[in-house]
Amino acid sequence: MKRVVDCSTAFRWVVIETDSDKAIRLRDDFRRGLVELIAPDIFPAEMASSLLSAQRKGRISDFRPPLFDVLAEGVALHDTTSLLAGVGRIISAVTSGARVSLYDILYVALAEREGCELVTSDMRLINGLKLPFIRDLATL
Repeated sequence: MKRVVDCSTAFRWVVIETDSDKAIRLRDDFRRGLVELIAPDIFPAEMASSLLSAQRKGRISDFRPPLFDVLAEGVALHDTTSLLAGVGRIISAVTSGARVSLYDILYVALAEREGCELVTSDMRLINGLKLPFIRDLATL
């Protein structure tokens, strides 16, 4: 089974938050070869940004070790250029007034193209698009 993993999920592999146990179980399934995890190639930079923010807030002491831990997992990265064609159509599906970033839509476009679920804990994304293949991490 293939799944798109976003930074809100992978962040929970290295920083304990609500549903970290579910995120870690997904990572462990990936390690055992039970699931294939993929992401757009913006994933490393977005992960670095999230972890740097956690460092600045005093939640972690140095963003680099957890970043390298996440990147060492080997999530398969897909070129974002090839995803841009589907972005406009997905943007039109955004619920009125919802603020879904272009970066989040790239994860959605990858899941749609690959015919698989996007696993996220980003409620703004889940509620803003309400697409059946966007899976709330909490439901795993």
